[in-house]
Amino acid sequence: MATGKDKIANRRMRGSYVTTVVGIALVLFMLGSLGLIMLNAQKLSDHVRENIRFQIYLKDNAKEVDVAKLKKSIDASAYTKSALLKTKEEAARELQEELGEDFIGFLDGVNPIPATIDLKLEAAYTHTDSIQWIVQKLQANANVKEVAYSPDLIAKVNENMKKISMVLLGFSILLLLIAVALINNTIRLAMYSKRFIIRSMQLVGANRNFIQRPFLWQGIVQGVLAGLIAMGMLVGLLYFLRNEIPEFLQFQDMVIFAKLFGLTVLLGIFIAFISTFFAVNRYIRMKLDDLY
Repeated sequence: MATGKDKIANRRMRGSYVTTVVGIALVLFMLGSLGLIMLNAQKLSDHVRENIRFQIYLKDNAKEVDVAKLKKSIDASAYTKSALLKTKEEAARELQEELGEDFIGFLDGVNPIPATIDLKLEAAYTHTDSIQWIVQKLQANANVKEVAYSPDLIAKVNENMKKISMVLLGFSILLLLIAVALINNTIRLAMYSKRFIIRSMQLVGANRNFIQRPFLWQGIVQGVLAGLIAMGMLVGLLYFLRNEIPEFLQFQDMVIFAKLFGLTVLLGIFIAFISTFFAVNRYIRMKLDDLY
């Protein structure tokens, strides 16, 4: 029958276990939240890049069959996100609606607006060298009069996105190092309370592997539980964001979310396992006098 001291010791052990799991879970939640920010930063970057418009002005003497052939060729190109053909009549009608006046009447029925193809590129093709190659290829077509776009805007977007990516990468590395240190310290404190158990196992002849095994399994279980708790907290965060910022979810990819959640659990297991391994070995090598 357990004595009062045994019950207190058991409560302390359970408290230490719960504290360790919760501590790891909070750190993993912090890392997972940063992962969400980074994923959405990349999605936002792609969204901005893919909404940069390129206007392909067609020559007035371009035949309808040639224009259709050009449009089909652009649609089939790997760099195309979307391509919308506007005839001269459609372009004139849109401009009339914007101006609120029939400007063609002032020009004796002459429509000066050329037919255009509004092109949007895939994000991977919005870099300067790719754009130059695409523009040169389009302008080489006999039916294309001009390809209009804003190189300064594209350069600015690429420059700003690169700066944001570098800042997030640096912050992620720093936070990862802090997370590893926090989890390691949490587990070392938990193992400190078990140092005499480790010494007792050594005294009865247990070898290093036998002593390590239960603690390492406990570290793995703690990592799994902490990862699952962190996943639950991330799901709660997403639910909150969905209600408060509905636009946030338009950049989401459920497959990427699943990978992020899986990585969170694996990271918890890995860090808990490694930290437990080094903490146990530290007390295995420690002299008896140092235990006190």
